[in-house]
Amino acid sequence: MRVLLVGGGGREHALAWKLAQSPRLGRLVAAPGNPGVARHAECAAVRDNEIDNLVALAKREGADLVVIGPELPLSLGLADRLGEAGLAVFGPSQAAARLESSKVFSKDLMARYGIPTARFKIFQDAAAARRFCRELGAPLVVKADGLAAGKGAIVCSTLDEADGALRRCLEDGAFGAAGRTVVVEEFMEGEEASFFVVTDGTSALPFQAAQDHKTIFDGDRGPNTGGMGAYSPAPVMDAAAERRVMDEIVTPTIAAMAREGAPYAGVLYVGLMITKDGPRVVEFNCRFGDPECQAILPRLDEDILPVFDAVARGRGLPASLRWRPESSVCVVLASRGYPAAPKVGDPISGLDAAGALPGVNLFHAGTARHDGGLVTAGGRVLGVQALGPDIRSAVARAYEAVGRIRFDGMQWRSDIGQRALGRP
Repeated sequence: MRVLLVGGGGREHALAWKLAQSPRLGRLVAAPGNPGVARHAECAAVRDNEIDNLVALAKREGADLVVIGPELPLSLGLADRLGEAGLAVFGPSQAAARLESSKVFSKDLMARYGIPTARFKIFQDAAAARRFCRELGAPLVVKADGLAAGKGAIVCSTLDEADGALRRCLEDGAFGAAGRTVVVEEFMEGEEASFFVVTDGTSALPFQAAQDHKTIFDGDRGPNTGGMGAYSPAPVMDAAAERRVMDEIVTPTIAAMAREGAPYAGVLYVGLMITKDGPRVVEFNCRFGDPECQAILPRLDEDILPVFDAVARGRGLPASLRWRPESSVCVVLASRGYPAAPKVGDPISGLDAAGALPGVNLFHAGTARHDGGLVTAGGRVLGVQALGPDIRSAVARAYEAVGRIRFDGMQWRSDIGQRALGRP
């Protein structure tokens, strides 16, 4: 099969790495890719928001399947355009991708169909939003309606912080059009988990769960980022919790989207809060999480290409997937200044030494080639992933690899996986 992979981050490197293992793969092209993806695919200099050029590239390559990694091209309707061109595509339609691209759409859908989530209201007026914040009381969460690169959900510990978040979104325009409408919701107490399913619009096949670490500093302190690390499996998601999520959230959501005239086919991410009253939805994403994807895919003991192809062609899903018994940890290395103003262009060293460790993969997220060497080219630079017989050994192996990598101002969290290690 000839496959076009759209995207150029750490998630797409993990997908390229996994797709390249398929005996059914004939040729893999990535747009735009990155230096890590280039080890597995031919990279084409087409950005993921260049919809016309991506469709032309897919047709020129004679792609048997297009796999769309990031949320932006999905929100811009790339899947629809590819379908209109007669191409098979793994990724939801623009209408279905509203589950991520519009928090307002997502929350309204959950409210109308009884899908458990936090109490919320929607605002465009800052004064009205502030009044609701005082009705809720702190802590609470302010969310930009549109896509904000994983940084549009602001957890506010005090009402002053909530006022500041509303000012940033509704008055200062910090998130542009994405923040002109906000969702203000109650803060849910519990433990977070990232749950993924692949769905053909009718049935759903669960993946193993993971747990993400969103904030920049140890101890879940500091501003939200796109994700500073993840591990899988997540002990909070046992078999009973998975059944509840499938029965109470996933199946009703897929049925609701079909009834809304926007059937959902692709991968659905359910960001969960496991509360004392059961699982509740924090947010939906219309693609694999990043960096959860880098933690989960190395545990998948299955050829992923036929699964993606079956979804794209509506051929039905397998009954289950095989998983390796090992635990997986991914630690993100970020640039100086991330998430506010990441510094780029710094030389990276030590990758050969880190990658030589057994069970370690280095997934490139924000790297570039310059003068024959590798330099930083984004906020999140690398995902250092390791497998181990248990979470403790996977953590130790990942951080051993981290210790061999150097670039100026390198940031990382030293507590990835600690919640799992602290469980009885």
